Amino acid sequence: MAVTIADPITLPCGVRLKNRLVKAAMTEGLGDAQNRATSRHETLYRAWAKGGAGLLITGNIQVDRRYLERPGNVAIDGAQDAEQLKRLEAYAAAATGAGADIMAQLSHAGRQTPIYVAKTPVAPSAVPLALPGGQFGRPRALTHEEILNVIARFAHAAAVCKATGFSGVEIHGAHGYLLSEFLNPKANQRTDEWGGPLENRVRLLLQTVAAVRKKVGSGFPVAVKLNSSDFQKGGFSFEECLEVIDRLNEEGIDFLEISGGSYEQPAMMDMEGLEPAEEKRASTKAREAYFLEFAGEAARVARMPLMVTGGMRSRAAMDAALASGAVDLIGIARPLCVDADICARLLSGEAAEAPRYETSLRLGDGFFGPNSKNAMMKALNGFAAMAYFYENLYRLADGKETKPSMPLLPAFFRFQMNERKAARRLVPV
Repeated sequence: MAVTIADPITLPCGVRLKNRLVKAAMTEGLGDAQNRATSRHETLYRAWAKGGAGLLITGNIQVDRRYLERPGNVAIDGAQDAEQLKRLEAYAAAATGAGADIMAQLSHAGRQTPIYVAKTPVAPSAVPLALPGGQFGRPRALTHEEILNVIARFAHAAAVCKATGFSGVEIHGAHGYLLSEFLNPKANQRTDEWGGPLENRVRLLLQTVAAVRKKVGSGFPVAVKLNSSDFQKGGFSFEECLEVIDRLNEEGIDFLEISGGSYEQPAMMDMEGLEPAEEKRASTKAREAYFLEFAGEAARVARMPLMVTGGMRSRAAMDAALASGAVDLIGIARPLCVDADICARLLSGEAAEAPRYETSLRLGDGFFGPNSKNAMMKALNGFAAMAYFYENLYRLADGKETKPSMPLLPAFFRFQMNERKAARRLVPV
């Protein structure tokens, strides 16, 4: 009998998930001025756990408070006092107590740290993001000793997550954050053992995975999120992705989430960037899931379960993807910001598909879709769409009803102002 989203799965480490639906990672921005978890995390993750997904993956929890993806990130950085540990325990318990497993996604923002958080972020090399608007500062290159410290930070954060009741961890090696930057030859122009050929560029990811596994032991789930491609000419390619997967086969990870893109080429949001992109395959464009074709090819190399997130909405497509053997887990993200119960309704058959929401700007008489040829509108559309989902996520975190329809431009401006206010409130490291 073909596998469906309702079937359980036992991960290589022995942990059993009750179904194949995963609430994929989405940045929440709910941390306090010391980047600690709050009661809003508890409310949000309790709602998502009750909503039916077998596994919840948190938004990226940072391993270095100096370099955040946004000011409201939760961070596990150095020694955690009793209050911080108590908050993390409550965060994890909100999900597990409501019947779901929860994995902490661990990340380092690297050069994708906003300038209002850090004027000089860190990266493999001093290569700035090719984005307009002065949102990100020119990074400095990490030293060899600092790179080793990054590895130790991931391992430490994983141990804290295990101690505070999280079900596992996912190492974020995608979307242009630090580990992904090391894989990308456009961002990594080093000439030492951390740069150059792929065997050097993958070193940080592999050593991080090994250090985390050593720290948490064999019975604790460890996953990796990896770009299928950066979709940049001269960037990390799908052929290199397959080589990295082959190397990860030896590291004992419990599943691999296939994604793609970065801030420069936001393929993970099904959007084009401002610079010329490596062409997506026509068959990939036509499919319901952004990265499903890549996962199908990766499955021929991977010896660990695979997960795909992005664009998949109908139960029929999800079940077909599982039955094909291309993937083992289905990630759902943005729909859960508006409908926390959609997984339960897909599993029961009450809903045939997750809804899609109109998040493209209409200004005056003009309609600007997600792939508008106007560069400014491309960027504005992406941020406006994010603001729409963030506003609904905040409402869930506050125990309120969501708003499937809202004016997007005001939401965009509210989000931008709130991010800067949150940055000003941050307690210095």
